[in-house]
Amino acid sequence: MSKITSVESIRHAFLDLPGPDAAAIEGARARNAQLTKPPGALGELEPLAIWYAGWRGDARPRLARPQILVFAGNHGVAARGVSAFPIEVTEQMVGNFRAGGAAINQLARTFGAEMSVHAIDLDTPTEDFTTAPAMTAEGLVTAFATGWDAVDPEADLLVTGEMGIGNTSAAAAIAAALYGGGAKAWVGRGTGVEGAALEAKIAVVDAGLRRHAAIADDPIEILRCLGGREIAAMAGAMLRARHLSIPVILDGFIATAAAAVLDRAAPGALDHALAGHVSAEGAHAALLDRIGKTPLLSLGLRLGEGTGAALAIGVLQGAVACHSGMTTFAEAGVSGG
Repeated sequence: MSKITSVESIRHAFLDLPGPDAAAIEGARARNAQLTKPPGALGELEPLAIWYAGWRGDARPRLARPQILVFAGNHGVAARGVSAFPIEVTEQMVGNFRAGGAAINQLARTFGAEMSVHAIDLDTPTEDFTTAPAMTAEGLVTAFATGWDAVDPEADLLVTGEMGIGNTSAAAAIAAALYGGGAKAWVGRGTGVEGAALEAKIAVVDAGLRRHAAIADDPIEILRCLGGREIAAMAGAMLRARHLSIPVILDGFIATAAAAVLDRAAPGALDHALAGHVSAEGAHAALLDRIGKTPLLSLGLRLGEGTGAALAIGVLQGAVACHSGMTTFAEAGVSGG
């Protein structure tokens, strides 16, 4: 399919998802067994390269065109004091991204990734999810389509990042609605709230969960009622990448919440994704566990923007470079193959 035009088209996009190329996986395994190294000597880099080969349909792939998409949105629930910063910071940070001054810009350049920033209706925050659905059906479709349309079909790897004051509350609400446990199990410090402010944040998320309890069995409605435009856009981009057989590296808690919506909407929908890192946001590890992903890195990051996933680009690039660039025993004239 080529366009997202309705909620029904979002649901339809989860049907008949392509899988990895079995022949490429078999070829990559055979090649890996003949490379000039002892079996298993490259540890986890070896299955990473084989996984990547399967999704790219090439037993000896290259990773040359990674894409980073950063989505930004504002949240009505931020007015309830769930963040240490005002929503004006979202637009200010978008300006910094576009000027090349943020951490994610440096990492994109370091790993040769094409990066773009997509600010979605920053002048109009979503509704406060404690009193109304965060987005209308039309608003969800617009945001989801923004992500879907932003994916470059020529990219060979995708990272999605985000910016949005209040979005750790939205991500916690999504996680709680998808997996249960109440707000306390999923709400963390976000931009630095603690003490009474953290308790208030938990209460706000619990209020949102009560307000929308009736849709707890529908991941797409959970995204609409409790999420945000940048979260919906990340979900749209990840799903589009699956249709294009582009592997995805997941970033932190908020990006993983977007991914979790896909996982609950269609089991196996994240088979083309791996976890770039586990962040310092308290519930991120638990959310990764729920979607069955083991992080590549654990560096105490909690910035968002796609930074942890961008760092993991280097790990995957290294895995693919070794797999595809090393010689086999026969090619090198080395005994032992």
